[in-house]
Amino acid sequence: MLCAPSSSWKVIQLLFPDFVHIKRHFKGSRPSQASAEQPSTMDSSLTRSQQKTICSQLGSVKLRLLYKASIHGFSGPAFHQRCDNRCPTLSVGYNTSGYVFGGYTQQPFTQSGQYVHDNQAFLFTFRGERLVKYPVTGPANAVRMIANSGPYFGEAFVLVNASKAVVYSNPGSYYNFNAAEMHGNDLNLTECEVYEVEEIPEFEKPWRPVVWENEKRTELMDSIKLYCPMVNSVSQVRVLLIGPVGAGKSSFFNSINSVFRGHVSNQAIAGSSTTSLTTQFRTYAVKAGRGGKPLPIILCDTMGLEENTGAGLDTDDIISILKGHLPNSYQFNPSAPLHHEASGYQKSPGLKDKIHCVAYVIDACKVSIMPEKLEHKLETIRRKANLMGIPQLVLMTKVDEACPFVSQDIRNIYRSGYIEELMQEVSARLGVPMSCVIPVKNYSKELELDLHCDILLLTAIIQMLRAADSYFDDLSERFSNIETKE
Repeated sequence: MLCAPSSSWKVIQLLFPDFVHIKRHFKGSRPSQASAEQPSTMDSSLTRSQQKTICSQLGSVKLRLLYKASIHGFSGPAFHQRCDNRCPTLSVGYNTSGYVFGGYTQQPFTQSGQYVHDNQAFLFTFRGERLVKYPVTGPANAVRMIANSGPYFGEAFVLVNASKAVVYSNPGSYYNFNAAEMHGNDLNLTECEVYEVEEIPEFEKPWRPVVWENEKRTELMDSIKLYCPMVNSVSQVRVLLIGPVGAGKSSFFNSINSVFRGHVSNQAIAGSSTTSLTTQFRTYAVKAGRGGKPLPIILCDTMGLEENTGAGLDTDDIISILKGHLPNSYQFNPSAPLHHEASGYQKSPGLKDKIHCVAYVIDACKVSIMPEKLEHKLETIRRKANLMGIPQLVLMTKVDEACPFVSQDIRNIYRSGYIEELMQEVSARLGVPMSCVIPVKNYSKELELDLHCDILLLTAIIQMLRAADSYFDDLSERFSNIETKE
């Protein structure tokens, strides 16, 4: 959940109403124009999930609503008054059958009557939460500037055609699409919206400083090798990796193992699948090099979480893992959690068998389209872990796939405004502080190690060890209080 502002912050806001904008300016961002230009009733008809799905196709961007036909009028002049000379834009239609569809162009709208070239234009429709795109086939005639209509794509597709709440649809004229799939052959509009596609700015200076030097990698590796838990009965910190199918839990272990091996390795089964490739509870001890001494951390891998009941990892099994009851190599059964009378069940686990830190592994590309049921599962786990006093972190994976700016250079990770927004969102959704959200890039297609990826991965391990220290500190305090009372 998002935290309410402190009383001191409220006072600052009352005394210095411009402070928020000044703060954003110095941070390298710019204040949104939406609040100044959009009336409060002009809410987007696109769901948050649909907006994020579209934005993920366009890069580090956000959508700002310019025109809403139900407010400004289903007419060409009303559309052009709000949208001319703005670009790029996303035009969206909604019909009486419930379809959501439209088009994207990088070219500004005018009323010239001319065709405009745009090889990046496309039409689209939503099939459930999935976006289906129809790229332009005649770029020279991608968009036409007609005064008496709304968004006009080639001769194939027009929203608010001839200033009426209808769609003109003619597949094959510079765009190929299936009309039944796109809008169900229902040409009556209930709404039409046009959004300006705005780039999310990059910061001149990183908002979370990182040293990207080989000496730093060596320092981090040495710190991990020399770490020693503060409790005599525990020789290795146990970190439980929890996350949706395909988020990168197994890949994270493989990546950490690769860093210490000195080459890319794939010990844990990882890959792309709609169902979890991990079917057992596995504990992986990372070694300091080939045949080296085990490091003071064990990464516990689990079956992937799925949104449906009876699929994926069962939350009761997670509680058993947290308490140290599940044996290594336990075969998960989504329809029946481990019973305390089952073979291998550890009835009296010690502190060394329990989980000392939980790391939620979340795909950066899917933060904003996380299914509600899956979010509820994660919330249930978080509450249980909180009751046990177990610290929790978030590993945000696939950051390079989520942000083109980061894809260019992983060192842009903390200069990307888009990544910062994703981290803020995952912090709010999972109820963990922003300082506990750690972006990483796993090794997946690479054959050689990368210094900068290694530094992010090792930083994540350092944060896990620090979290475990907090857990042991808290345990020590509680035992001291009990002894004092006795």
